[in-house]
Amino acid sequence: MKKIILSLALSCWMGHAVQAQQKHSFALSQSDFMLDGKPFQMISGEMHPARIPHEYWRHRIQMAKAMGCNTIAAYVFWNYQEPVKGQFDFSNGNHNIAEFIKIAQQEGMWVILRPGPYVCAEWEFGGLPPYLLQTPDIKVRCMDPRYMEAVTRYVQHLAAEVKPLLVTNGGPVVMMQIENEYGSYGNDKNYLNALKDLWVKNGIDIPFYTADGPTAYMLEAGTVAGAAIGLDSGGSEADFAAAKKQNPNVPAFSSESYPGWLTHWGEQWQRPGAEGIVKEVKFLMDTKRSFNLYVIHGGTNFGYTAGANSGGKGYEPDVTSYDYDAPISEQGRVTPKYQALRALLASYLPKGKKLPPVPAPVPVISFPEVSLMPFTSIWDHLPKAVHDVQPRPFEAYGQDYGFMVYKTTLIGHKSGKLVIKDLHDYATVFLNGKYVGKIDRRLGEKSVDLPKSDVADPVLEILVEGMGRINFADGIIDRKGITDRVTLNGMTLMNWDVYGLPMAEKDIAELTASGTEGDKPGRFFKGTFTLSKTGDTYIDLSAWKKGVVWVNGHNLGRYWEIGPQHRLYCPAPWLKQGENEIVVFDLHQDKSAAVRGLETLE
Repeated sequence: MKKIILSLALSCWMGHAVQAQQKHSFALSQSDFMLDGKPFQMISGEMHPARIPHEYWRHRIQMAKAMGCNTIAAYVFWNYQEPVKGQFDFSNGNHNIAEFIKIAQQEGMWVILRPGPYVCAEWEFGGLPPYLLQTPDIKVRCMDPRYMEAVTRYVQHLAAEVKPLLVTNGGPVVMMQIENEYGSYGNDKNYLNALKDLWVKNGIDIPFYTADGPTAYMLEAGTVAGAAIGLDSGGSEADFAAAKKQNPNVPAFSSESYPGWLTHWGEQWQRPGAEGIVKEVKFLMDTKRSFNLYVIHGGTNFGYTAGANSGGKGYEPDVTSYDYDAPISEQGRVTPKYQALRALLASYLPKGKKLPPVPAPVPVISFPEVSLMPFTSIWDHLPKAVHDVQPRPFEAYGQDYGFMVYKTTLIGHKSGKLVIKDLHDYATVFLNGKYVGKIDRRLGEKSVDLPKSDVADPVLEILVEGMGRINFADGIIDRKGITDRVTLNGMTLMNWDVYGLPMAEKDIAELTASGTEGDKPGRFFKGTFTLSKTGDTYIDLSAWKKGVVWVNGHNLGRYWEIGPQHRLYCPAPWLKQGENEIVVFDLHQDKSAAVRGLETLE
């Protein structure tokens, strides 16, 4: 049996098992995954198309193959594919899921698809689209008909993209996940079964699986009859015994074996090291269990896509980098962990057989310091105000991401304790145009003291940044902005002007210079740097405070002086020979400062 499994694994490693338009069969037996009627051990590495520049998809897949994988697992992020309600994008750049799957097939890899609709993944709102939150009382991840109407639309569109790529139609997609770690959230079996039925109704005729922690209550609540059981993670015989107890008639596998871990703002980088994952993979190889490395390559939370957690520390937003301390680094480089796992997996090959060579790394560059000068201010680019008796969250105004200004004139109380109930997520507060202080949800802050003013009718402005929506557990309904009301010495403040500032890439492209001087924070800075050649680089923002960066119009993501991340990844395809433009929006910086290009994350 071991020889059969290793032979099949080797044929995939060497790139011969997946032939375009050659139909294969993939099925579940009581204990094994069956490829063309024979037991098959999936050695999977997970990566996410939305987190990797599409120009690098093939390189990263080749990297996984060279480490010893025969399968690629991929999350599909619903909110990335349907950024506006009813408007789907499956064709542009990173949105082209079918292209990613085809590249995997061309490289001789099988594919496990993880389409959600909820995925977690440290991704904004766990992949759910923020437009759902425009409905004040919506319930998600259950049979709420308003949620299910949107889910049905998503399933129909995604199924149409991937159906031709299923193993039953000559493609590489052998298995699809239903929901994700549902046993950690809810227990609506009607919902899970409805999801499965939706996929089947839309032509998905391959095996399904679920993924949950290896505990009895999670498995009971999260599994679906007839679906394989994924364990997050399955690193021991006890874990697999738990799966067998839940359903002895389907195979189980380690659906998320963790080589690394995620990092939040204000923490140290999470660096688990290689010993633990090498031990787990050796156990899985020795016992002939299939597994998926979450993640083999993490990539980057470009733009506003980073999510957040809400564990014992409260609100915990994720950093922009999704390096994850994975075997393949954020910029696609070999790490010691990669080398250790490659050596381990190579040791299971038949005598005389070798893994493919490791692809050459993408070239990297640096560039010297460039001073960015004040360009304009959000205060000079406020849109037409929406008048509201009391402030409401972003979603109530149809805004998904970015920033929002809430402005009111103080009547009655004009100084004292200002409380925001409840702020999501970070605010800078101004009185009569002067900065008063900040409020940080991450630290549990809710208030700031307003000083006395000699102005008869003081003007209060609150600039709110919406950071990542919570992506896990029971806090995922996470609307942004001011979610309830604002009080001053207990008095509820009424009659607000609200200015939406989504700061999408098109908004940044339309900015015009303004000559406003002064020290009111909330400013854009701009500069250029010249390159004789392009390559991957990291933009060093260690001289800045908190904000967002665009290079040649591409949103690289958030930076924050609290770290641990002070450099943002900028891939070579976003750069050009000659002059390149960089724009920084900073919530606190009031003077020019420099950036530079460096070759590494640290």
